[in-house]
Amino acid sequence: MGILSKIFTWWDGATIGTLLDSARHGEHVGTDAQGNRYYRSKQKIAAGQPFGGHERRWVIYNGANDASRVPPEWHGWLHGSFDGVPESFLPPPRIWEVDYTPNATGTDKAYRPQGALERGGQRAHATGDYQAWSPDA
Repeated sequence: MGILSKIFTWWDGATIGTLLDSARHGEHVGTDAQGNRYYRSKQKIAAGQPFGGHERRWVIYNGANDASRVPPEWHGWLHGSFDGVPESFLPPPRIWEVDYTPNATGTDKAYRPQGALERGGQRAHATGDYQAWSPDA
């Protein structure tokens, strides 16, 4: 089902149409640490045309399409905050910076607080310091 999923689905990576369009009309400008590839349109867009005179920029994800996988520096480039590729604008990495971790919401690695049903549903017993509100009081 590999080729069929590439033709018809967009949520598990780029479709064949997007890959072909990137090869024909896109100029590869860079790749981030996760392997996501960044493109811009080869032809310049005049004012009054789609994209308001700005060049079209897009990303082809290495894996599932998840916008939280775009690093901040490439996010700024995608949205036209600066013209050059991010490597030319980045300061050297700091010693306290940690590597990127993907958004774990909806996965087995998501945070589950004490008492959550996914952790067995054992809540702490009430301590008696709570008194319910009554409209008559």
